[in-house]
Amino acid sequence: MDKIRHLSRRDAIKLAALGLGGYVVPPLILGDFPPNEKLGRVCQGRVDIKARPDGNSQTVGVIYDDMIVPWLREVVGGPHSIYDSNLRWVETDQGYIWAPRLQPVLNQPNQPVDSLPQTSGGSGMWVEVTVPWVDLILHNPPPRSPWLKENTTPRLYFSQILWVDEIRKDDQGQVWYRMNERYGSYGDIFWAAAEAFRPLLSDDLESINPDIEEKRILINLNYQTLSCFEGSNEVYYCRISSGAKFDAEGNPVDKWSTPLGSHPIWRKVISLHMSGGTTGGGYDLPGIGWTTLFVGTGIAIHGTYWHNNFGVAMSHGCVNARPEDAKWVFRWTRPEVIYEPGDITVSMPGGTKVEVVE
Repeated sequence: MDKIRHLSRRDAIKLAALGLGGYVVPPLILGDFPPNEKLGRVCQGRVDIKARPDGNSQTVGVIYDDMIVPWLREVVGGPHSIYDSNLRWVETDQGYIWAPRLQPVLNQPNQPVDSLPQTSGGSGMWVEVTVPWVDLILHNPPPRSPWLKENTTPRLYFSQILWVDEIRKDDQGQVWYRMNERYGSYGDIFWAAAEAFRPLLSDDLESINPDIEEKRILINLNYQTLSCFEGSNEVYYCRISSGAKFDAEGNPVDKWSTPLGSHPIWRKVISLHMSGGTTGGGYDLPGIGWTTLFVGTGIAIHGTYWHNNFGVAMSHGCVNARPEDAKWVFRWTRPEVIYEPGDITVSMPGGTKVEVVE
C-alpha cells in the first residue's frame, strides 16, 4: 500500500501559483458552509431571493454563483417568468429561490485515507465530492480543458467523481489527493483537500436485481420522465431533462433533441469528461458521474450537478438526471461495471434497451 508522501506548504503554494496565476491555498480549504443538514448551491449565475415563492413577488436579496444557503423545504409556487414552466421553489432562511438554479447539496467531510488500494491498473481509487464545493490546484499547468481556461478559481462540486492516484500531506498536516479524469480527459491533473471526497466502494457498483432478465428503460420526452421496468412492473421512476428543443434565444434546435426509438446501452463509465457543441452553444463538463451511453453519438443518461431543472428539456441531447437517479440506473442496467477500470463497452446487441418516446 502507498503511504502518504509529504508535500511542504511551500510546494503546495508553488503548485497553486504556477497553475492559477498567483492563486494561493486558502486558509478555509473547503469553505465556511452553513450548519444545516441540507443545503443549496447557486449553480446558475445571479439569483433573486423572493419574499414569496413567485417570480412577481418582492425581491428581498440577491446571491451569486457558488453561494451556499440553508435548504429548508421545497414548495410549489407561482411561475418564475412567463417562459419557465417549473413551479418548484426552495424556502431558505432569507426567502424563496427558484429551485432550478439551486443544486441540492450536503456538507459531509470525510476522514482522509492514508493509502490507496491496489487495482489491476495500479494504485488508485474513485472518489465522490461530498461537500458543496472544493477548490482545486492545477498540478500540470497550463490548463488544457476549456472549463479550466474560463475559471480563475476552479472547483469541483457535490456529486462529481474523479480518480485519485496519489496522496500527500503538507507540513501543517493537511492531506491532499492528486486526481485526474481517466476517461475523456484533456490531461489536466489536480490537487484537492482530501476531506472533500468519499472513496467509492465496490458496494457502490453492486448490481441491482441482477437475476432479472427482462429489463428496459422508457424515457418519455413529453413528460420528461424516466421509468425502469422489469417485465411489466415499473420498479423505478424519476424526472429528467432531455435534449432541448429551443436555444436560449428561443430558436428551434433539432440537433439537440434526444433521438427517438429503441437503443441498446453500449457503454457505461463511472466518470466521464463530456464536451461538445459549438462556440456560444458548447459545453465542457468534467467529472460526470454514473454515465450510461445508449446512442453511438455520445447520448447518455448521467448525473447532473450544473442545474436542478428536472422535468424540463434543456440538455444538448443527453438525459440529465439527479446523481442519485443516474447511479440507480447505472447499477440496475446491463452491462455490469467493475471498479477497475470503471468502464465497459459491449458489442451488439448491446445491453439493456432504452426506449425513447414522445
